Amino acid sequence: MRLRSLLFAPGDRPERFDKALASGADAVILDLEDSVAPINKPRARESVHEFVLHHAGMTPLLIRINPLASQEFEDDLAALSGLHPFALMLPKAEGAASVLKLAGSLPSAIPILPIATETPSAIFEIGSYREVATSLCGLTWGAEDLPAAMGAATARRTDGRYTPPYELARSLVLFGAHAAAVPAIDTVYPDFHDLNGLRAYVGRARRDGFSGMMAIHPNQVEVINHAFTPDPSEIAWAEKVAAAFAARPDAGVVQLDGRMLDLPHLKLATRILDVAGR
Repeated sequence: MRLRSLLFAPGDRPERFDKALASGADAVILDLEDSVAPINKPRARESVHEFVLHHAGMTPLLIRINPLASQEFEDDLAALSGLHPFALMLPKAEGAASVLKLAGSLPSAIPILPIATETPSAIFEIGSYREVATSLCGLTWGAEDLPAAMGAATARRTDGRYTPPYELARSLVLFGAHAAAVPAIDTVYPDFHDLNGLRAYVGRARRDGFSGMMAIHPNQVEVINHAFTPDPSEIAWAEKVAAAFAARPDAGVVQLDGRMLDLPHLKLATRILDVAGR
């Protein structure tokens, strides 16, 4: 299952659900949390329940529930009755303990996608997600709640890049996801009009080892999907590397096009071919 693009849709805006499905996103996140005002949460639960009930098995649907410590959490669980979404997105997650608590509250096993950086305490628990890797469908992070919790003016520099504390949070989630052997999903790019900025952002995400990214607008989906799809030149290189090592199965190093390649290059080539479905 590829998770290149995960598009948010507010749970209280059911008229947007079908548009989200038609966007080309690999998955759609139906949101019961931050994009829904408290007064609208009951209506959002009804809309999400009805939609998931009739659309399960098509485009993967995730439901972002409210945090475990919130008053809304139990009502969210009740709204999940009878549903089989692709996964639940868990905000304000604080490591393996949060995953275990949510999993223990569910009547059946549903994969979980934690947002791993939204509280200061959460930062110190990121390494624990490998203990519950079998319950996860990935690991992601956010750049809004953490600075708000700390009284920071912003998480970003004037050029849009993250300031050091939040670059650290991003990096820890990247390492935590790979330690757990689950997809590393980068956070949203908030300016959905700035597609050039998005291209630069998602290019850095793929370069660094993320395998997907969340989106807040359908216009962002194509850019994200393209960035996380290997192009023909990458696939050709990966096939040549794999063939070179296959021809010399006992070699730890091979020569290709005037360069010496070792086993990390083979690992990268194999990853590219896996993503490309080869």
